[in-house]
Amino acid sequence: MDKQVQTNPASFNRKYVELLAREYPTIQKVAASIINLQANMDLPKGTEHFMSDLHGEHEAFEHILNNASGVIKEKVDLVYANTLSNTERSELATLIYYPEKKLELIKKDKRDLKDWYRITLHRLIEICRVVASKYPRSKVRRALPEDFDYIIDELLHTNDVENKELYYERIIATIIDIDRADAFIRALAELIKRLAVDRLHIVGDIFDRGARPDIILDSLMEHHCVDIQWGNHDILWMGAAAGSLACIANVLNVSLQYSNLDVIEIGYGINLRSLILFAQEAYAKDDCQCFAARNIAPQRHFEKKDMTLIAKIHKAVAVMLFKLEGQLIHRHPEYEMEDRLLLDKIDYEKGTVLVEQTTYPIRDCHFPTVDPKDPYALTKEEERCLDALKMSFMQSEKLQRHVRFLYSKGGLYRCYNSNLLFHGCIPMNEDGSFASIRFDSQALCGKPLMDYAEAMARRAYFGEEGSQEQRQGQDFMWYLWCGKLSPLFGRNKMSTFEKYLIEDPSVRQEPKNAYYSFTDDEEACSRILREFGLDAATSHIINGHVPVKTKDGESPVKASGKLIVIDGGFCKAYQPTTGIAGYTLIYNSHGMRLISHAPFDTVQTAIEENKDIISTSNIFETVNIRRKVADTDEGAVMKERVEDLKMLLNAYRLGIVKEQAHSSPYGDRE
Repeated sequence: MDKQVQTNPASFNRKYVELLAREYPTIQKVAASIINLQANMDLPKGTEHFMSDLHGEHEAFEHILNNASGVIKEKVDLVYANTLSNTERSELATLIYYPEKKLELIKKDKRDLKDWYRITLHRLIEICRVVASKYPRSKVRRALPEDFDYIIDELLHTNDVENKELYYERIIATIIDIDRADAFIRALAELIKRLAVDRLHIVGDIFDRGARPDIILDSLMEHHCVDIQWGNHDILWMGAAAGSLACIANVLNVSLQYSNLDVIEIGYGINLRSLILFAQEAYAKDDCQCFAARNIAPQRHFEKKDMTLIAKIHKAVAVMLFKLEGQLIHRHPEYEMEDRLLLDKIDYEKGTVLVEQTTYPIRDCHFPTVDPKDPYALTKEEERCLDALKMSFMQSEKLQRHVRFLYSKGGLYRCYNSNLLFHGCIPMNEDGSFASIRFDSQALCGKPLMDYAEAMARRAYFGEEGSQEQRQGQDFMWYLWCGKLSPLFGRNKMSTFEKYLIEDPSVRQEPKNAYYSFTDDEEACSRILREFGLDAATSHIINGHVPVKTKDGESPVKASGKLIVIDGGFCKAYQPTTGIAGYTLIYNSHGMRLISHAPFDTVQTAIEENKDIISTSNIFETVNIRRKVADTDEGAVMKERVEDLKMLLNAYRLGIVKEQAHSSPYGDRE
């Protein structure tokens, strides 16, 4: 429908205009809305933050969420650089990050607490005024905490200081006198943090390696505006929550590999008793050294007997995993993953295994639950163990709540404000063309492959319980985890078997998809952007998944700024490789900049010593004219709304639609 203002009554879509009139029943309401929308479009665009590969590092994530990737300290410095010392500014910033805990310390040390409250409230209101200045007043009002909405609104708009100075001072004095200062400080701190970042994008991998991804998800569920692009580790947990045995086994395998069962047992309350009993019985006389945990965090301490038990459980899970994956590969020849069938390639007498036409010595041949004649068949005990685990995963209320949130806020990719966000890759061939694979009798590559993969992921969870369609979706979740053309995995194979059981490092390699050889190729990046309907001249790809080796001089900004990789080693296990502890990409009205973060100490140190994460800013793209709301996706929606309202305004003036003096949700009842 042409939404230009019409003068010919016959050209109006009368039904649409009459529906619109129910929301805007008078000329005055239409005109006011047009004025408001046009004015809002001239405001600076909101600040977007992009983070990826959080990998369960909840304390570091919470701190960066609290300090808005260093932006709040920047605002404090901007306002008070000439009037407060660095120590005072740091203390004020920490108060904003952790108001409740910081207040406890301050109240123990301050003698004249009332005077401190008065000064601090004035300072916090000034910071709040600065971060609120780029938003329309209506948006700020919606963000105000309910208990103090009227008071904060008054204090943020102190335009008439001469006539109202005593009025404003009386508000603050009364807040202190009636012992509401602590609550008011907490409310202001939360408002500042909310207004500092308009939208948060998580570009994949919330789960695994770090201790508590569930705590990260709790925080994200409380965030005012967030979207998530699923990573391979996220999809694995989503598949496990849907009931995929192969995904459940992989989730446990990764957790055991890092000796991180906190998220399993404490975070999600998943009962491992049947698994522990089975492992103790099946591998009673086996030390299971090939399956000893790796990459254990330095602060974690385990007794030798605990480590031995974890190794036994790990081996029990790994063997079941090899069997389940073998069954799945046999069910889906279209996955073209027969090279991953290795249990049937073991020669138990010689102690060898055949991998890709080469025979290798095997480190461990003790597989009491494997029948060499039918190696991929589960024993009765393994079946009972897996059934119990499946029930526990599917009955974990917290896990199911988190996974539903991931589905509601997430997807495989997102196009937003001229940026293409995805976690892994767009699978490519060696010549730079999009790699194609056949699913459901159709060859898929590029955007259609991504759309198909997301649809299958949704089918896995929301499909009819027990249906063939749901089972296919759940199997595909496993493919997304480790399939050779999975856009989330981005490697030719996952060599889990080889890493545990073969000494030769050459066979453990996991070659990357050709996509990663084109990340610095401007034309290849432009081709990807065009594939998703974006303007290659002005758009960017924002990518995670593969840590940037900053300490070796690798740049996260590639292809002359067309592609930005924001996996900087949030996970502690990767920090020796990257040399930093993660990136945040900030996109505001002035352009784009990358913030690199130093490793986080502890929350306690941050609060007691005002010790912030040291962050370094790298501005790599600026604009001559500040970007406005009109230049964003939100602005496009506003423009469309304005055209609709102009059409309605014209309809009122031409008498096609009557104004309603008293609006009703049921319309005109003449």
